[in-house]
Amino acid sequence: MRTMRSLFYLALMIITVGFTIYLSDQSVYLASAKEAQGTRSLGMFEKLNKLRPCYNRSTQPKTAVTDLHLHPQPFGGSSIPYQELMSYLDKNKVQFVLLYGIGQTLPYDSKCTYYLDCIGTNALPSIKNDFENAANYVEFPQKNTHVALSMTFSDLANPQGVVAGIKLLDAEYPGLFQWMGEVNLHKEALRGNGHEPASIEDIAQWKDFMVILQKRGIPISLHSDLGDNNNPTKNLALMREVLRLYPKNKIVWMHMGLSRELTKMNPKEHIKLMSEFLDKNPNLYLDISWTVIAEAYFDTPEKRALYVKFFNRYPTRILAGTDFVAAANKNLEIYTKEANVTGSILADLNNKAFRAIALGQNYFDLAPNLSDKFEAPKICSL
Repeated sequence: MRTMRSLFYLALMIITVGFTIYLSDQSVYLASAKEAQGTRSLGMFEKLNKLRPCYNRSTQPKTAVTDLHLHPQPFGGSSIPYQELMSYLDKNKVQFVLLYGIGQTLPYDSKCTYYLDCIGTNALPSIKNDFENAANYVEFPQKNTHVALSMTFSDLANPQGVVAGIKLLDAEYPGLFQWMGEVNLHKEALRGNGHEPASIEDIAQWKDFMVILQKRGIPISLHSDLGDNNNPTKNLALMREVLRLYPKNKIVWMHMGLSRELTKMNPKEHIKLMSEFLDKNPNLYLDISWTVIAEAYFDTPEKRALYVKFFNRYPTRILAGTDFVAAANKNLEIYTKEANVTGSILADLNNKAFRAIALGQNYFDLAPNLSDKFEAPKICSL
């Protein structure tokens, strides 16, 4: 009799546990089904989530799940509070963000938010933003957004102190910095604020810190202007030299080499040049952030079609972001507008390129250790 009762309770326990698991699975399934019908969440990208739905491009957001080019601090003055900025990402369904410092900051007592409003005032490399980003990261952990940190202090024209800066960040925040950049190789817009572009000779002196980045698998994002409207490729030798000397490093060319000073380059010539660089340099990637680029090169159906074809041809080599600078005089509306402008071209990509770029697979494959945790969902079949 006692044996029968024990078997009864054992069976009841098994049924109860099974029903609980069933209910849990059903809740996950229902949440996944809801995501497939129009929303998206971090759980859609977690490898451990075995019930991840496919991504429905007809009902789910068409902009990027990543913002791989976000500056939480402005060049000068006050910033948007960190928690408020994170809420902007959540409201725009941005689940992955890479936080940059500002490569050149204005003096603390400057009354300017933007360096071009203070021509003649030096805006110089600083580690201040890196520490502030790390402190906010630790104090305000995010549930809905995966946050990564990039070290931005490096002075590429005077690289002697870069290794020491890396060691300082290692000591204060071990393991937190998984990227380097945005750092300026040549940024014409900053010349009036004391920016010193790196020379061919300077680039040869990067070896010590580039070895560290290579060993850790850390990418470096370089702002390197191709040229200007009068001479679109006058600075091209700088990037050629970087790629010649450091072929094993993961290098991201910010804005595809374009800028406010270069808004009139023939798109076909630009695409031809970028294609040649990608073909010859397998560790080179292109960043397509910044409203300036979208408004100058994706602004007509004809030009847009050329870049869509280009991105479809190199789907694994493109990274998406906004280049939003979180000055205190900006708000959710401005961030949303910039995310929509920079991300609108993604809606025209084919499924392979959309999954790689808009859904973040390129980022997961490029950043250290992310591919073990995250994977872009498959695109739903029609």
